[in-house]
Amino acid sequence: MSPRTSDARERMLGSTIALLREYGASATSIDRVLARSGAPRGSVYHHFPGGRTQLLEEAVVLAGELMGGLIERVVQAEDPLRAVDEFFAGWQRRVAGSDFRSGCPIVAVVVDPHDDAPQLTRSAGSAFADWRSAFTALFRRHGVPEDRARRLSTLIVAAQEGGILLCRAERSIAPLEAVSEELHDLVVHALRERPAPAP
Repeated sequence: MSPRTSDARERMLGSTIALLREYGASATSIDRVLARSGAPRGSVYHHFPGGRTQLLEEAVVLAGELMGGLIERVVQAEDPLRAVDEFFAGWQRRVAGSDFRSGCPIVAVVVDPHDDAPQLTRSAGSAFADWRSAFTALFRRHGVPEDRARRLSTLIVAAQEGGILLCRAERSIAPLEAVSEELHDLVVHALRERPAPAP
């Protein structure tokens, strides 16, 4: 039985995210998306009248929201150390489980030039900003000063993305493990240095 045409849009977006993870933005063509999703060719411009650029942009927005949702669940933990550890453990499982082929779809659109489609970079920047805001809010709830909370959050996202690239290049989970351990220690230090609550 063939896939339902009615879910072609969702299948194309999911396939685009998967292709961005594995191959990057330049190699994520309409033909590859159709082959992977099994969606009919006619559905492309029906669901994405802006063509490949619209498909990529919506995939980046969706990927950012999906990861943002995962981060929001992680940062609900009472212990910020546990939240950071779980965030990196999840990425370690994802990267190793893909045999070091799967990266971050948001980064995929940033590293390729898109002078003709600046909205892709803007969408990626918005996703990263949302992730950082979630971690900033977590640290603020636990008494870390605003400036330090923002710096830690930026470091977490930057280290996560850089760690993934190193893992893929080295075909080893060791870089993400090292990043996770170092950030764990930094968060411990930041929590110890919290200002004492006002009497």
